[in-house]
Amino acid sequence: MLSQYVEHVRAAQLLSRGAAGVGYLLKDRVGRVEEFLRALERVAAGGVAMDPEVISQLMVRRTFDDPLDVLSSREREVLKLMAEGHGNGAIGGLLFIAETSVNKHIGNIFAKLGLPATDGGHRRVQAVLAYLDSVAAQAG
Repeated sequence: MLSQYVEHVRAAQLLSRGAAGVGYLLKDRVGRVEEFLRALERVAAGGVAMDPEVISQLMVRRTFDDPLDVLSSREREVLKLMAEGHGNGAIGGLLFIAETSVNKHIGNIFAKLGLPATDGGHRRVQAVLAYLDSVAAQAG
């Protein structure tokens, strides 16, 4: 594949198929015709030709996978309000939902983040810490 920029999904798909005859080069980084032809020959022979920038971006993306990606948008809203220090009743009022619904969302958050009930009540703090870590990672 010859591309103007790194398409993360496409690059990951190419790599997941196996390493035989795979190439992903960026147009602006192919400096010489000879270099490009060698890459084509390598791919045609069943080898691999990957631009270092493609690999670098895929590795950075993998390193910073957000653990909160498993949460629904409503669960993220609830978790954000938890991080702001709101109790369940206040969260329900702010989101115009019943407190029992808030409790259900919080239970789902705990389950999806792998926070077992045996942590002696610290799950709420651990969930908020996960949220704060996520926000900090996104800020860079």
